[in-house]
Amino acid sequence: MATRPSCRKFSRTSLGEFAPSPPRSGGTFEDVADSLGGELLGAVARSAPIAEQLRALQSGEPSVGFSHVIESAQAFLVAAIAREVEPTLWAICPSVRRQELLYETLINWLPDALFLPEAEFLAIENILPDQEIAAERLALLSRLEGKQRHVIVATRASLDQPAPPRGALRAAALRLQRGTRERLERVVESLGQAGYERAPQVTTRGQFAVRGGILDVYSWQAQLPIRAEFFGDEIESLREFDLDTQTSVGHLPAVELLLGAADDQSGKVRDHLAKDHLQIAIEPEDEEHDAAIVISEGWLGPSDAGEEDFSGAFVDCEIGEFDAGEFIIAEAKRQQFFSRLTSWQENSARIAIYFQTEGEIERFREIMADAKMKTSGLELIEGTLPRGFCFPAANLVVLAAAELFGRAPTHGRRRLQRTTKFGAHRAQIDFSELHEDDLVVHLEHGIGRFLGLTRLGNVEAGLSAAGERLADSNSGAEAADTPTSTPSPEVLALEFADEAKLYVPLEQSFLVSRYVGVGKKSPPLGSLADAKWSRARKNAAASIFDYAGKMLALQAERETQTGHVFGPDTKWQLEFEHSFPFRETPDQLKAIVDTKHDMEAPRSMDRLICGDVGFGKTEVAIRAAFKSVMEGKQVAVLTPTTVLAQQHFETFRQRMLDYPVRIEMLSRFRSHAEQRQVLEQLRDGSVDVVIGTHRLISGDVVFKDLGLVVIDEEQRFGVLHKEKFKDLFKLVDVLTLSATPIPRTLYLSLVGVKDMSTIETPPLNRLPVETVVAGYDERIIRDAINRELERQGQVYFLHNRVLSIEKVRDRIVELCPEARVEFGHGQMSADELEDVMQRFVAGKIDVLVCTTIIESGLDIPNANTIIIDRADRFGLADLYQLRGRVGRAEHKAYAYLLLPREMMTIGAARKRINAIKQYSSLGAGFRIAMRDLEIRGAGSILGTAQSGHIIAVGFDLYCQLLKQAVAQLKGDKLRPRLEVEVRLDFLAANEGEFLAAGPGKLVPAFIPTSYISDAALRIQAYRALAEITTQEQLHRLRRDWRDRFGPQPPAVDNLVLLCEVKLSAARARVSRVEVRDSKLMLSRRGDFILVGGKFPRLTSSSIDLQLSEIWHLIKQL
Repeated sequence: MATRPSCRKFSRTSLGEFAPSPPRSGGTFEDVADSLGGELLGAVARSAPIAEQLRALQSGEPSVGFSHVIESAQAFLVAAIAREVEPTLWAICPSVRRQELLYETLINWLPDALFLPEAEFLAIENILPDQEIAAERLALLSRLEGKQRHVIVATRASLDQPAPPRGALRAAALRLQRGTRERLERVVESLGQAGYERAPQVTTRGQFAVRGGILDVYSWQAQLPIRAEFFGDEIESLREFDLDTQTSVGHLPAVELLLGAADDQSGKVRDHLAKDHLQIAIEPEDEEHDAAIVISEGWLGPSDAGEEDFSGAFVDCEIGEFDAGEFIIAEAKRQQFFSRLTSWQENSARIAIYFQTEGEIERFREIMADAKMKTSGLELIEGTLPRGFCFPAANLVVLAAAELFGRAPTHGRRRLQRTTKFGAHRAQIDFSELHEDDLVVHLEHGIGRFLGLTRLGNVEAGLSAAGERLADSNSGAEAADTPTSTPSPEVLALEFADEAKLYVPLEQSFLVSRYVGVGKKSPPLGSLADAKWSRARKNAAASIFDYAGKMLALQAERETQTGHVFGPDTKWQLEFEHSFPFRETPDQLKAIVDTKHDMEAPRSMDRLICGDVGFGKTEVAIRAAFKSVMEGKQVAVLTPTTVLAQQHFETFRQRMLDYPVRIEMLSRFRSHAEQRQVLEQLRDGSVDVVIGTHRLISGDVVFKDLGLVVIDEEQRFGVLHKEKFKDLFKLVDVLTLSATPIPRTLYLSLVGVKDMSTIETPPLNRLPVETVVAGYDERIIRDAINRELERQGQVYFLHNRVLSIEKVRDRIVELCPEARVEFGHGQMSADELEDVMQRFVAGKIDVLVCTTIIESGLDIPNANTIIIDRADRFGLADLYQLRGRVGRAEHKAYAYLLLPREMMTIGAARKRINAIKQYSSLGAGFRIAMRDLEIRGAGSILGTAQSGHIIAVGFDLYCQLLKQAVAQLKGDKLRPRLEVEVRLDFLAANEGEFLAAGPGKLVPAFIPTSYISDAALRIQAYRALAEITTQEQLHRLRRDWRDRFGPQPPAVDNLVLLCEVKLSAARARVSRVEVRDSKLMLSRRGDFILVGGKFPRLTSSSIDLQLSEIWHLIKQL
């Protein structure tokens, strides 16, 4: 048994009263003491029964107990104790569910409390647990080795789980501090010895990269990767950076890199409980605990003590049970609450009510005012509390608005560190990411295959015997006589039809982009010998031009059809929006603003909102619907399936329950009589919002005054239905929601021809899904299902073979006899499948064994485990979408990817882990998945004909052509790239040319290998430079390069200056800049620009200054 924590560090003013302890060095809870919450905690701590127990503890009592504390008050009592005692506190809970609830509530009063996630799956081999959970545990344990005091919420089981021994983390940490002396080589050596992997660019934990004097490293326990910049042997700067953009996001004075101890699990978590730490046991199961403080709902005194002591009890407030909407509608129940409130006020009780949002507080004030009840004297606080409690000893009443309004509280704050890490935005498709054997598109020659980077041996310019061609920097210019000793320049080797090869100099790599098509078909390689490619390009451009023209004509036609003009937002609208229990994401806010703007405009709205499932599209529709109802207009919400209709019905009702809005549903789950009644009420206008399937567009549905139609998952309705929508809803506002994400490049090309909003930011409280990769093992399946059932959750078991699906269902019933297991697949009849799904949504099925049929739009917050059998048979895009089916609630979700066992036992552990890493990292691998998904989305938005052109010319070029077509049709000037030809005889465009010429002969303007050594990163850099069209973009690029690669050498400065020259030339409408023997030849509209009838001459004494002289001359034009 561990030694009992000593309790010396209490501070006491007089014998009777405990004062809050004096400010502590590095203490974390001072902010609480000053707040309203802090006053409430103080009042409880000073009450006789609590103060007495705390005094007993202080005077050396080995253990004190707090009896009769109901569950909803336990976190509050922990916070009150934490405020009064000095040592670090561990609140030990009986289960993960109790731990999550206690922590969620505790951070109302102790925002800095820490959550220790349990280590999972310890007993099973062949399993890769989630890296992020491990990182969160390591971060917490290393914080405990510091001097600060903390409050940690853990489970009883976690204390005996393996962890690095106490002190090991501090000993194994390498500390870097800004301004101190440290050799970069020594740090790199330490990282290598500690098992960090060296990479050209850091993408996951445990990697580091070195570029000149810059070291990037992603430590095992850190929230974000670190960039250290060395000047000689001094650490000049330390920054955190974003994995997606690879650019810095903030400066740090010092960092700790975890070297050895991450893998050392020879200790236990219990070792980290220091002698002076105090344990608080919540509902301990036995007498044999070593906690100094015990909190329980039951009686902790001796059973033979006669009367139980209730003097320090925290009890239920008994305000009655409210269902959704009853507080507004059910008069009798509301009166019961008011009379309780009045009696508390008469007894001078202190009453605090916790509301989730400001909007809820406003609404509560209104309801109270309507009932002629005073709110003065009530403390209305913003915070998240699932249930209230009363503490008679201090005459204190704490209520939760969630109980009054009958809605489940939305916890959103226990989230893993990584939510910040996976950034606000999805990474865009990177067309410069080239891998060997990828198909690529060369702008001038068509589709080829990338063979890799190679150094050109002394290949003569022009065609070699094997039909190989060098894409010369001065396309078509005569080749210079190259001395045979020239160091060979790096080129991209491309293969075309008939094994013809084309070598593209690295500085022209922007002409080559990765080929991304639609669907599985890949096109044949292009031929260098014929004009097929230019024909395909012309055809695509013509067709795209027509397509853009049609879209614009449609928009123009809608401009002429005026619909209802909605007025500005009402007071209720603002209140309603305030009562949204989450923080809106920036994209979501923009979508809401755009939608309301469309409604207030004279022409009828037709807006498409794209966004991943659970990213908050529905909230946009709900606000638009509320706006429509506020003006007395009806709203119809169309969904492709009955189950989805039911789901939206619940969501809309839940959101609008504080307002007098009548919401009904039309679907086959309603009896004929009920349907008839709804139809009548739609006709006479007594129903405001109706939600249903395509039943809503049958002839017998007549609206009194329809103002808005919301179409959800439009891509899943048939063509005939879509045509019917167009006819029926010509003059009403239409809002379409789609869960298929589309590529940002396409979105930007469609701006101006289609009203679209994309929501790319995941909501703040989305807990990332813990992804576990394992060999097939029935113990894992059994444990996963049982763990989910223990917390009253549901499970998807994905088995994609219809023939054996019943067998699998039977096997699961044998493994988990308590579970209610059913199966669903696409070969069942539509009604049969819907009934299964409906039962699953309603919680009547625990485990659903199914094929990939799982409905995409369905939001089942209670299903938080998905087990995917034979994950190796799915593409990454499918795995990404399937994994997104769980993790929508505030509970932690798990995805188990089961692979055949032999895949898990390939050779050494390192090899095996790398083989499977692609499945488990949320990062890089799933970006590719997003790409696949987005491209599918692009196909469904653009239709089949356009998809054909995407296949012909590749997605990147398709989007460029579309953008140009739209600009041309609208009469805008669009410059996709700076089309200025620059030929300067004193400039070397690559390293080989510069070295061959000898010192002082040419001015270098390229990216040297010494600056960016990795070829793929160099290609990316050249491409980024080629895409620059404005001064601002150039400044940003310079800043990013400085951040990522360090101070720029003269060759890079000159390359940037060359870009400045092109920008200035483009502004002055100069199409060609040439220098021969110090003569500057500028062409504009086919004519040379002459000064006094002659070419201007460069006068700089040294060739190094000539580039900047050219720039100044052009700027004066």
